[in-house]
Amino acid sequence: MTRILLRGAQVITMASHRPDAERCDVLIDGDSIVGVGVGLDDTGVEIVDVTDRIIMPGLVNAHLHTWQTALRGVGVDWTLADYLGRMHGAVAKHYRPEDMRVGTLAGALSQLDRGTTTLGDWCHNTPTPEHTDAAIDGLLSSGIRGVFLHGTPYSAADAAHPVSEIDRLLDGPAGTHALLTFGMAVRGPQLSTPDVAVTDFRAAAERGIVVSMHQSGGVPGPGWDAVRAAGLLSPSTNVVHGAGLTDEWIKILVDAGASVTCTPENELGQGHGSPVTGHLLQLGAAPSLGTDTDAVNPADVLSAARIALAHQRARDHDHHRQTTGAFSLTATITAKQALAWATVEGARALGLDDRVGRLEAGMQADLVVVDGAGPRLWPSTDPVATALYAGAADIEAVMIAGRWRKRQHALVDVDLDALRGQLQESADHLLPNLVD
Repeated sequence: MTRILLRGAQVITMASHRPDAERCDVLIDGDSIVGVGVGLDDTGVEIVDVTDRIIMPGLVNAHLHTWQTALRGVGVDWTLADYLGRMHGAVAKHYRPEDMRVGTLAGALSQLDRGTTTLGDWCHNTPTPEHTDAAIDGLLSSGIRGVFLHGTPYSAADAAHPVSEIDRLLDGPAGTHALLTFGMAVRGPQLSTPDVAVTDFRAAAERGIVVSMHQSGGVPGPGWDAVRAAGLLSPSTNVVHGAGLTDEWIKILVDAGASVTCTPENELGQGHGSPVTGHLLQLGAAPSLGTDTDAVNPADVLSAARIALAHQRARDHDHHRQTTGAFSLTATITAKQALAWATVEGARALGLDDRVGRLEAGMQADLVVVDGAGPRLWPSTDPVATALYAGAADIEAVMIAGRWRKRQHALVDVDLDALRGQLQESADHLLPNLVD
């Protein structure tokens, strides 16, 4: 790898000690950032002119069922019950390993195109090791930084997570890949007996990996009390959705350092419940963001950030109106906070906040270049707003670990025509089984 100097952009570092945005340069050596500032040494470097651009940390999609990409859009009118019945009750069992691979590959590349550099791949259709390995191969082939969260099919019996499979992954060749880490996507306390929930949490703790679970559509069950009593809540605990958790339980999770990943478009549309953003903010915490499934809604993290921001502002305005008779005269949440949910908080939720989510010396060179001069964003009067408003067409370039994955608005080293054919073949195979 070469030394690269990105020169002339407005830079949003997301570092707490720096301005919201600043005109400065970013120096990259190999896979890491070695400097962010002005007057950086440009001896022996490749200089890339990024004038009129905005550079920000790569986005983090902390929760996506990437294996479902071939069924993109089929569930646009599905409720949560429809999704569970049709996706998990009907079509999931018809997935072949090759469907897992191409779906994961296409979904990960779609994320790259939208500026996501780190993906929490919540893979809960792994009936055989071959299915698991195919999904991982798709993730690695995309070039994205991935956290593969190994789950089990919803059709499986309530039993402890297969830790032998987790150990196989951790000890195998993929376990040493620089861009891939592993975690456990467990049924969790809402969907497991207390003994199973405790066993799964303990297995993750013993291996030092993230344990992630769904919680929505109902109040916390006895499994939550069992996990707390066992002292197993920690910063490695990731709760997806969180809808149905009481204020007391959200405080317990925040106090333990656990993360909550909201998928606002999916939660509002399917019936999970309202995003718990406000509950977290009241406790000095914040959500990470995910998009859940391409089968139901677009997998766009910046859209998720905008929806979460607008939804919580609306709730805050309603609360202020109920207590004072008028909407709030000041913004209760800033655009910078929403951008942090899609970067800093996502990195923390996936256990990668020491590597990604901010642009600072020593961090991995995972970043996005937004074309601030494009017709949809010009004039760029506020870099943070411009970054938050960006769509896939505005993402000019994406870098992961010092390597360009998108340049000049096009993915690098990808045969899209071949991929389209493979994805269509997978869709043709799967679609007839939605009505089993």
